[in-house]
Amino acid sequence: MKEYFAHETAVIDQGCDIGKGTKIWHFSHVMPNCKIGENCNIGQNVVISPEVVLGNNVKVQNNVSIYTGVTCEDDVFLGPSMVFTNVINPRSAINRKSQYAKTHVGKGATIGANATIVCGHDIGEFAFIGAGAVVTKTIPAYALVVGNPSKQIGWMSEYGQRLEFNELGEAICSESNEKYQLKEGKVSKVK
Repeated sequence: MKEYFAHETAVIDQGCDIGKGTKIWHFSHVMPNCKIGENCNIGQNVVISPEVVLGNNVKVQNNVSIYTGVTCEDDVFLGPSMVFTNVINPRSAINRKSQYAKTHVGKGATIGANATIVCGHDIGEFAFIGAGAVVTKTIPAYALVVGNPSKQIGWMSEYGQRLEFNELGEAICSESNEKYQLKEGKVSKVK
Protein backbone atom coordinates (compact mmCIF):
# COMPACT_ATOMS: atom_id res chain seq x y z
CA MET A 1 0.00 0.00 0.00
CA LYS A 2 1.44 3.36 -1.02
CA GLU A 3 1.71 5.97 1.71
CA TYR A 4 2.07 8.98 -0.57
CA PHE A 5 -0.34 10.92 -2.81
CA ALA A 6 0.06 11.16 -6.59
CA HIS A 7 -2.43 13.09 -8.71
CA GLU A 8 -4.04 10.94 -11.42
CA THR A 9 -2.15 12.85 -14.13
CA ALA A 10 1.26 12.28 -12.51
CA VAL A 11 3.50 9.58 -13.98
CA ILE A 12 5.65 7.54 -11.60
CA ASP A 13 7.99 5.07 -13.25
CA GLN A 14 9.06 1.75 -11.79
CA GLY A 15 11.77 1.43 -9.19
CA CYS A 16 11.00 4.68 -7.35
CA ASP A 17 11.10 4.86 -3.57
CA ILE A 18 8.69 7.57 -2.40
CA GLY A 19 8.34 8.42 1.28
CA LYS A 20 5.26 8.60 3.47
CA GLY A 21 3.25 11.82 3.27
CA THR A 22 4.80 13.01 0.00
CA LYS A 23 2.48 14.70 -2.53
CA ILE A 24 3.07 14.64 -6.30
CA TRP A 25 0.85 17.01 -8.27
CA HIS A 26 -0.57 17.47 -11.78
CA PHE A 27 1.43 16.46 -14.87
CA SER A 28 4.63 15.68 -12.98
CA HIS A 29 6.90 12.83 -14.04
CA VAL A 30 9.09 10.90 -11.60
CA MET A 31 11.43 8.78 -13.70
CA PRO A 32 12.91 5.35 -12.81
CA ASN A 33 14.89 4.66 -9.65
CA CYS A 34 14.38 8.01 -7.90
CA LYS A 35 14.44 8.23 -4.13
CA ILE A 36 12.10 10.85 -2.67
CA GLY A 37 11.90 11.28 1.10
CA GLU A 38 8.95 11.74 3.44
CA ASN A 39 6.64 14.77 3.44
CA CYS A 40 7.95 16.21 0.17
CA ASN A 41 5.78 18.34 -2.09
CA ILE A 42 6.34 17.96 -5.83
CA GLY A 43 4.45 20.74 -7.64
CA GLN A 44 2.76 20.77 -11.01
CA ASN A 45 4.70 19.98 -14.21
CA VAL A 46 7.89 18.84 -12.46
CA VAL A 47 10.35 16.44 -14.10
CA ILE A 48 12.53 14.33 -11.82
CA SER A 49 15.03 12.39 -13.94
CA PRO A 50 16.30 8.87 -13.21
CA GLU A 51 18.21 8.24 -9.97
CA VAL A 52 17.65 11.70 -8.46
CA VAL A 53 17.68 11.68 -4.64
CA LEU A 54 15.56 14.09 -2.57
CA GLY A 55 15.63 14.10 1.25
CA ASN A 56 12.70 14.64 3.59
CA ASN A 57 10.49 17.75 3.46
CA VAL A 58 11.85 18.95 0.10
CA LYS A 59 9.54 21.49 -1.55
CA VAL A 60 9.67 21.48 -5.36
CA GLN A 61 7.58 24.27 -6.89
CA ASN A 62 5.89 24.19 -10.32
CA ASN A 63 7.82 23.72 -13.58
CA VAL A 64 11.10 22.55 -12.01
CA SER A 65 13.50 20.18 -13.80
CA ILE A 66 15.75 18.03 -11.61
CA TYR A 67 18.21 16.08 -13.75
CA THR A 68 20.19 12.89 -13.10
CA GLY A 69 23.17 13.61 -10.86
CA VAL A 70 21.29 15.91 -8.47
CA THR A 71 20.88 15.15 -4.78
CA CYS A 72 19.06 17.37 -2.30
CA GLU A 73 19.26 16.94 1.48
CA ASP A 74 16.34 17.51 3.88
CA ASP A 75 14.34 20.76 3.91
CA VAL A 76 15.53 22.07 0.52
CA PHE A 77 13.27 24.59 -1.28
CA LEU A 78 13.36 24.64 -5.08
CA GLY A 79 11.53 27.73 -6.38
CA PRO A 80 9.19 27.91 -9.38
CA SER A 81 10.79 27.20 -12.77
CA MET A 82 14.33 26.83 -11.40
CA VAL A 83 16.48 24.32 -13.25
CA PHE A 84 19.50 22.12 -12.74
CA THR A 85 21.77 21.05 -15.59
CA ASN A 86 23.84 17.88 -15.79
CA VAL A 87 26.12 18.30 -18.82
CA ILE A 88 28.60 21.17 -19.25
CA ASN A 89 28.71 21.10 -23.07
CA PRO A 90 25.47 19.57 -24.40
CA ARG A 91 25.01 18.88 -28.11
CA SER A 92 21.92 17.26 -29.56
CA ALA A 93 23.91 14.99 -31.89
CA ILE A 94 26.40 13.80 -29.23
CA ASN A 95 25.43 11.42 -26.43
CA ARG A 96 27.06 12.59 -23.18
CA LYS A 97 25.13 10.46 -20.68
CA SER A 98 28.42 9.08 -19.37
CA GLN A 99 29.57 12.64 -18.60
CA TYR A 100 26.79 13.75 -16.24
CA ALA A 101 28.21 16.03 -13.55
CA LYS A 102 26.85 15.80 -10.01
CA THR A 103 25.28 18.62 -7.99
CA HIS A 104 24.59 18.34 -4.27
CA VAL A 105 22.24 20.74 -2.46
CA GLY A 106 22.81 20.92 1.30
CA LYS A 107 20.21 20.77 4.06
CA GLY A 108 17.85 23.72 4.27
CA ALA A 109 19.11 25.51 1.14
CA THR A 110 16.75 27.70 -0.90
CA ILE A 111 16.98 28.13 -4.66
CA GLY A 112 14.80 30.98 -5.93
CA ALA A 113 12.42 31.14 -8.87
CA ASN A 114 13.99 30.88 -12.35
CA ALA A 115 17.49 30.26 -10.97
CA THR A 116 19.82 28.01 -12.96
CA ILE A 117 22.36 25.74 -11.28
CA VAL A 118 25.15 24.81 -13.69
CA CYS A 119 26.14 21.21 -12.97
CA GLY A 120 29.15 20.21 -10.93
CA HIS A 121 28.73 23.01 -8.39
CA ASP A 122 27.43 22.17 -4.92
CA ILE A 123 25.15 24.39 -2.85
CA GLY A 124 26.06 24.56 0.85
CA GLU A 125 23.59 23.99 3.66
CA PHE A 126 21.20 26.89 4.31
CA ALA A 127 22.58 28.81 1.31
CA PHE A 128 20.12 31.18 -0.34
CA ILE A 129 20.16 31.49 -4.14
CA GLY A 130 18.20 34.56 -5.28
CA ALA A 131 15.54 34.47 -7.99
CA GLY A 132 17.01 34.36 -11.48
CA ALA A 133 20.57 33.72 -10.31
CA VAL A 134 22.88 31.65 -12.50
CA VAL A 135 25.17 29.60 -10.28
CA THR A 136 28.51 28.83 -11.96
CA LYS A 137 30.58 27.86 -8.92
CA THR A 138 30.26 26.07 -5.58
CA ILE A 139 28.29 28.08 -2.98
CA PRO A 140 29.32 27.98 0.70
CA ALA A 141 26.95 27.22 3.57
CA TYR A 142 24.73 30.17 4.61
CA ALA A 143 25.81 32.28 1.59
CA LEU A 144 23.39 34.69 -0.11
CA VAL A 145 24.03 34.89 -3.87
CA VAL A 146 22.25 36.80 -6.64
CA GLY A 147 22.76 37.73 -10.29
CA ASN A 148 24.15 36.32 -13.53
CA PRO A 149 26.72 35.01 -12.97
CA SER A 150 25.84 34.77 -9.30
CA LYS A 151 27.84 36.78 -6.79
CA GLN A 152 27.77 36.48 -3.04
CA ILE A 153 26.33 39.60 -1.40
CA GLY A 154 25.96 38.40 2.18
CA TRP A 155 24.95 35.64 4.55
CA MET A 156 21.58 34.17 5.62
CA SER A 157 20.38 32.51 8.81
CA GLU A 158 18.65 29.15 8.94
CA TYR A 159 15.37 31.12 9.16
CA GLY A 160 16.11 32.94 5.88
CA GLN A 161 17.00 36.28 7.47
CA ARG A 162 19.99 38.37 6.36
CA LEU A 163 22.86 38.23 8.87
CA GLU A 164 24.77 41.41 9.76
CA PHE A 165 28.10 40.53 11.37
CA ASN A 166 29.82 42.87 13.85
CA GLU A 167 33.57 43.53 14.01
CA LEU A 168 33.99 40.34 16.10
CA GLY A 169 32.36 38.24 13.37
CA GLU A 170 29.17 37.66 15.37
CA ALA A 171 25.57 37.99 14.22
CA ILE A 172 22.11 37.25 15.63
CA CYS A 173 19.17 36.15 13.48
CA SER A 174 16.41 38.75 13.74
CA GLU A 175 13.72 36.06 13.71
CA SER A 176 15.10 33.21 15.82
CA ASN A 177 17.65 35.07 17.99
CA GLU A 178 20.12 32.28 17.19
CA LYS A 179 23.78 33.30 17.11
CA TYR A 180 26.17 32.87 14.16
CA GLN A 181 29.93 33.19 13.82
CA LEU A 182 31.87 34.31 10.72
CA LYS A 183 35.42 33.01 10.84
CA GLU A 184 37.92 32.67 7.98
CA GLY A 185 35.18 33.21 5.37
CA LYS A 186 32.86 30.54 6.78
CA VAL A 187 29.65 30.91 8.76
CA SER A 188 28.51 28.51 11.45
CA LYS A 189 25.67 28.57 13.94
CA VAL A 190 26.78 28.89 17.56
CA LYS A 191 25.38 25.94 19.50
